[in-house]
Amino acid sequence: MKFLVDRCAGRRLADWLRAEGHDVVETRERGRDPGDPVVLQWAAAEGRVLVTIDTDFGALVFQHGKAHCGVARLPDVPATQRIAIMSDLLTRHSADLEHGAIVTVRGGRIRVSHMS
Repeated sequence: MKFLVDRCAGRRLADWLRAEGHDVVETRERGRDPGDPVVLQWAAAEGRVLVTIDTDFGALVFQHGKAHCGVARLPDVPATQRIAIMSDLLTRHSADLEHGAIVTVRGGRIRVSHMS
């Protein structure tokens, strides 16, 4: 799977995804933070699932109708926990992510939203 890992989600998560065989680009590799709309645009243009802990991307997608290729929104927890959560998401919801779902993990619960 192809991912764009937002700088807030962390380098360790990006490195783990690469080690698992995924095609990963990190926003930090592209210099200064250009802002959430540009990050979402990069992910969509490159066919990548955006991995973030930032809540603003949901508003961009649902309220403003911005294009995307899927978003995995993880909680702000230590990197080892974030990796375990992402591993679980990929086991249980990789098909959803591949089909452009917004997958949000919060309070131990997973919400999957598909755009109509």
